[in-house]
Amino acid sequence: MKTKNIIRFDWAIKRLLRNKADYKVLEGFLTELLKEDIEIEDILESENNQISNDDKFNRVDILVKNSKGEYVIIEIQNQKEYDYFHRMLYGTSKVISEYLNLGQPYKDVKKVYSINIVYFDLGQGDDYVYHGKTEFHGIHQFDKLTLSPKQKEILNGKDFPYQLFPEYYVIKVNQFDDVAKNTLDQWIYYFKNDDIQEEFTAKGIGEARELWRVDKLSPIEKKNYEKHMENLSYRASIEWTMKVDAEDKIRADERKLERIETAKKMKAKGMDITVISEITELTKDEINRL
Repeated sequence: MKTKNIIRFDWAIKRLLRNKADYKVLEGFLTELLKEDIEIEDILESENNQISNDDKFNRVDILVKNSKGEYVIIEIQNQKEYDYFHRMLYGTSKVISEYLNLGQPYKDVKKVYSINIVYFDLGQGDDYVYHGKTEFHGIHQFDKLTLSPKQKEILNGKDFPYQLFPEYYVIKVNQFDDVAKNTLDQWIYYFKNDDIQEEFTAKGIGEARELWRVDKLSPIEKKNYEKHMENLSYRASIEWTMKVDAEDKIRADERKLERIETAKKMKAKGMDITVISEITELTKDEINRL
């Protein structure tokens, strides 16, 4: 199996964010997505952020602290989960509770961004990038709730409650059409294809093209990376096989239902059970039970 020369994003952020040069890559992506200059202060270690000996993991998540003291959860999910939205909510809640010490005032709660890069069709929608935030709208006057002048003064000039609440981003990679219409799309193209075109100009993507190359890995790292890619291919093959088997079973069940309906009609007309069995391929016992 031929490996592309740009390291897959999930593997790179799990194993290569070791120095400030690599921070520039992730800062570039976050800047393009959040539409503001992002500077990473630290990559925070947690139980979920430890490198696993099992490279067959379905997801990658890291926690970033930016220069404003805000937290950014970046999660990459390869396999479908119907309760994934619940996990997004749990993730932001967990970060808020873990980083507010007992006795601290609630005003010290930090802003949290939840960025979710998923390789399955999460929810139902035609776009490939979604943004969610908390806003309060009047049910009678239809106005938008803002912060009071005093709140704006003591909360660093924030104007709306959504600036305090967690914000969520969902990038549905597989729905991207491979046409990079802007600089954020250039990053999503990389997520989907493990490739960075020479003409791409998004912030940080040039550093990714230079730093996150397979041929720059040590022999041991390269072997681990190739094994990881083989595991991803194996899992994709297993999932495809299960899908085909499920579709075949549905078709087989539909065909049997059709034969049962035919047998019922033939039996109602008094036809011989042996003849019915020969035509419908149902057993005589099955026909007798109709």
